[in-house]
Amino acid sequence: MAENTAPVAPPAPSADAGTLQYDVVVIGAGPVGENVADRAGRTGLSTAIFEAELVGGECSYWACMPSKTLLRPGAALAAARDVPGLTVAPTLDPGPVLAWRDQITDDWDDAGQVEWLDGAGIALLRGHGRVVGPRRVEVTDPDGNRTVVEARYAVAVATGSVPVLPEVPGLAESAPWGSREATAAEEVPASVVVVGGGVVACEMATAYSDLGAHVTLLARHGLLGGAEPFAGEAVAASLADLGVDVRTGASPVRVARDGVGGPVTVTYQDEAGERDVTAAELLVATGRVPRTQDVGLDSVGLTDTAHGLEVDEAMRVRGVEGGWLFAAGDVTGRVATTHQGKYQARVAGDVIAATFGAAPSDGGRSGDAVPVPATEENRAAARAAEPWSRFAASADHVAQTQVVFTRPQVAWVGLTERKAREAGLDVRVVDYDLGWVSGAHVTGRSYAGRVSAVVDESRRVLVGVTLVGPEAGEMLHAATVAVVGEVPLERLWHAVPAYPTVSEVWLRLLETYGL
Repeated sequence: MAENTAPVAPPAPSADAGTLQYDVVVIGAGPVGENVADRAGRTGLSTAIFEAELVGGECSYWACMPSKTLLRPGAALAAARDVPGLTVAPTLDPGPVLAWRDQITDDWDDAGQVEWLDGAGIALLRGHGRVVGPRRVEVTDPDGNRTVVEARYAVAVATGSVPVLPEVPGLAESAPWGSREATAAEEVPASVVVVGGGVVACEMATAYSDLGAHVTLLARHGLLGGAEPFAGEAVAASLADLGVDVRTGASPVRVARDGVGGPVTVTYQDEAGERDVTAAELLVATGRVPRTQDVGLDSVGLTDTAHGLEVDEAMRVRGVEGGWLFAAGDVTGRVATTHQGKYQARVAGDVIAATFGAAPSDGGRSGDAVPVPATEENRAAARAAEPWSRFAASADHVAQTQVVFTRPQVAWVGLTERKAREAGLDVRVVDYDLGWVSGAHVTGRSYAGRVSAVVDESRRVLVGVTLVGPEAGEMLHAATVAVVGEVPLERLWHAVPAYPTVSEVWLRLLETYGL
C-alpha cells in the first residue's frame, strides 16, 4: 500500500455510554480490510478496523507470502539446472528455506502492519467483531471484554474465508494439516498425503516434494479444474516428474492416525476399489467457504449467507436497507484470491469515500492521498456504479486473474473456452507453443509451455488467455490489459514485443490467428 502519514483519528463521542463512534468500521484487518479502511478514510472519514488474529491476515502469514516463499527455491534451482555452465546443488537445504519463510512472515509478528495502520490514520481494535444491529458492531477483545462501536456511515465486512473439511470418517480426529499448518511447519516430514486437486494442493505438493518429502496427491477429479484442461494436465505431468505420486479419481472414504503424532493412513476409493496410503502427515486442501457464520449478519436480516454476502457492483451488500453495509474479498463468494479481493476493497473504499466523505476544500486530506473528492458529481457516480468506473468491480465477471506457482506456472485471465461458450459467445481458440519462440531458447535448454487465447469473433477481442510455462505469471498482466481494455486484435498487432523475449509469443499468437 501507499504510505500515508495521517494521524489516527480519535473516536468520536457517542450518545450511549460504553460505545465508541467512527465514521467507518471495517471487520477484518487482512489486506482486503486494510484497503477498504485506507481508501474510505482518504476524504476525511474516521476509520476503525477490527482484527482477532494478526493484522495482515491470511495472505501475509499463512497463505500467499509463505507459500510462494517455500516454492521459490525449487523453481530457482530448476531454472539454474536448465542453463549450461552453472554448478548447482542437487537438492534444497530445508533449513534455510524455512528460515527465509520465517523472515518473510516476520516470525508471525504483525508489529510492522500495525505501524502501517497507525501511519494511515486507521484505529485498530483487537478482538472479534460482529454486527449487532444497523451500523453497530461489537468487538470482543482477547480478555473477553466487549465494546460496541457505532459506525456513523458505513460498515464493511472483510472476514475472508475458512477451510472446508470433508465429512470423511476419522478425518477430523486424525488432526490433519490445513493450508496454515502446511505453510507454517517447523520441519519437513518424511512423507505427506495431500487431498485435493486445486491451487493449494498442487502448490504444496510441489513445495514439499522440493523440500525432500515423499508426496502422494489424491484428487477426486483432475487438477486445477477452474483452468483450461491442458493446464491441469501439464501440472500433473510435472508433479509426476518431480516424484509426486499423483492419483486422480481418488476419493477418501476413511482416515486413521496411529496415536498422537503417529503416521496417518488414508483409505480411498478409485476405479480399482479401496486402497490405502500412509504418510507422516496429511494435508487436506479441498477448498474454502466464505466466513459469514460468526459475524452477526442475522442481526440485520441476512440469514442465507453460506455461499457469501451478495453484493452489487459497488460492493454494497444486497438486502440491507440504507446502503450502509459493504463487503469485499472471499466473504462475498465472488472470487477467492487476494489480489481480486484488494481490487474489490479499493472499489468499496472509494464508494464510501465519495458517498460519505468531505471534499478536499472542507476537511478531506490533501495531495495524492485523496483518491475521489466527495463532490456531488462523484457521489452520484458512486451511487450509479457504471461498468468500468472506479466505483464498480467489473473485472470480477470478465477479467479475474489467477497464478498457480507450480512448475510449470499456470496463469490465466478472463474466460476459459468452456465458460465463454456457456456465455453464448462465438469464440475461436488460438494456441501456440511457448517453446517455439526465440526467448525460450535462450532461457533454458528444456523451456516448454503453451499459451491459449480465447477470441470473441464478433468483436475480434480477447476474452481469455491462459499461459503455462516457467514464470508464466510475469507475462499475465499484458494479457490482463488486453482483456480489460477490450483491445481489438488489429490494434494489438501494433504492440510490438521485444526480441528475444518469451513475450514474443504475442506476435506469434496474432500470426496464428491470421493477422
